[in-house]
Amino acid sequence: MEDRIQQAREKIIVALDVASREQAFDLVKRLSGKVGAYKVGMQLYNSEGPDIVRDIQLLGGRVFIDLKFHDIPNTVAQTSRVMVRRQAFMFTLHASGGSKMMQAAQQALQEEAEKNGLPQPLSLAVTVLTSISQEDLRQEMGVDKPIAQHVAVLAKLAKQSGLAGVVCSPQEISAIRQTCGKDFLIVTPGVRPTWASADDQQRITTPAQAMQAGADYLVIGRPITKAEDPAAAADKIAREMAEA
Repeated sequence: MEDRIQQAREKIIVALDVASREQAFDLVKRLSGKVGAYKVGMQLYNSEGPDIVRDIQLLGGRVFIDLKFHDIPNTVAQTSRVMVRRQAFMFTLHASGGSKMMQAAQQALQEEAEKNGLPQPLSLAVTVLTSISQEDLRQEMGVDKPIAQHVAVLAKLAKQSGLAGVVCSPQEISAIRQTCGKDFLIVTPGVRPTWASADDQQRITTPAQAMQAGADYLVIGRPITKAEDPAAAADKIAREMAEA
């Protein structure tokens, strides 16, 4: 059982959605050995600057840079080169940017990694944000199809473009597995233990349900970062995942 718990810890990515370097460092130190990586999103990246990635790495943490790039192909390609030089573990770009953008990013990743002798970060396409409901998709974005179907279309486009995987709601894992196969990486936010609040997420499941559906990594924020004892909360989640 302990081996399964350790394997589960490696699949937990903690969302450092905090405002300061001090808060981020406190969490990284308290969670050392309890989780597999840390997600740095727009709040922390823009508050503290890009060196926050290096600083977390110096504390021993792998960093998932979640800035959701969405621009013309050349701009995203050049930014992807920066992700290599910053030695990101993972990073995100929007699948809705299209195949040309994603292909340019992936080619740039490969070239930059080879040129510098560095590991190639895992490129992840964001499909449909977990805060978006079926009604939002239809009424505000003009997409008149089920979310799972739309997500599968975007995931297939990302795979054909050479990306390593996608970020999606756990509720769409099955549809993506059917469309993209077992080797396509799936990272799932919108994961809430039964004992935690749903907050502003719309399409959520528990860690156990996400693992059973076939997720590779779970992004978990407030149930860990807002807990009185973050390390204990992470252990509780890892045990739930292991038992699944």
